[in-house]
Amino acid sequence: MEFLRPATLAEALALKAGRPDAVPIAGGTDVMVELNFDHRRPEALLDLTRVPELAEWSTSDGTVRLGAGVPYARVIAELGESVPALAMAARTVGSPQIRNRGTVGGNLGAASPAGDTHPVLLAMDARVEVASVRGTRLLRAEEFYVGVKRHALAPDELITAVHLPAHAGPQQFAKVGTRNAMVIAVCSFALVLRDGVVGAAIGSAAPTPRRAREAEDFLAAELPWTSSEPLPDSLKRRFGDLVGQAASPIDDVRGSAAYRKHALGVLARRTLTWAWDEHRTGERACA
Repeated sequence: MEFLRPATLAEALALKAGRPDAVPIAGGTDVMVELNFDHRRPEALLDLTRVPELAEWSTSDGTVRLGAGVPYARVIAELGESVPALAMAARTVGSPQIRNRGTVGGNLGAASPAGDTHPVLLAMDARVEVASVRGTRLLRAEEFYVGVKRHALAPDELITAVHLPAHAGPQQFAKVGTRNAMVIAVCSFALVLRDGVVGAAIGSAAPTPRRAREAEDFLAAELPWTSSEPLPDSLKRRFGDLVGQAASPIDDVRGSAAYRKHALGVLARRTLTWAWDEHRTGERACA
């Protein structure tokens, strides 16, 4: 196995162009597991840990540009105010050691239906920045996931950053797992309320992470946006039902399809309650 270690983004893109079969590795929290279990044996690894451009984030014109190599621990420490749902999701990832190594870019590259950050990226209508020696392009998060552990990257492209709206209104993330830590999601859910628009997305309950479009449309139309009153239970129940209907889960060792649908409805009602409380009082309620 050849080990390629570029020092700049330009060098990384040139190496990827010459070796499109090279597997990118940053934190290694997914790739090394596959190597250890002999699920993958690539001809080359492209180590991105020395590329400084990938380890930076910035805010401009109301948008956070998060470098693909920024670890979860920094997302939690540095972006909790501007992108709270992403920080919430990052807190649920693995152990402190994994959060110090794992990255949103790596989560995207793995494209697992159970990836913790995916529902947040979808609910926030994030853009995924990808680059090659041919240039840079932005993909909507919805366009990025094309199948189970499959993404829309061309063979010569690398994920370079994620673009998300900063301070995009009340937002929440929650997931169900078989235990409280070091766990793959049985199902997960993200919710964003912003300027009369609703973003709602599910994880680990379909072949790809996906938005709950009917639930979004229902809630955007039915929320009393100018009210300071709590929401009626009937509205929350209907929203939860629509979120559950958006899923197409399977039975596996972590949970049944029926349980996943039920749990998504519960998560939807809870996160809506927390997000609406923040909307009407201005005080954030943490999941």
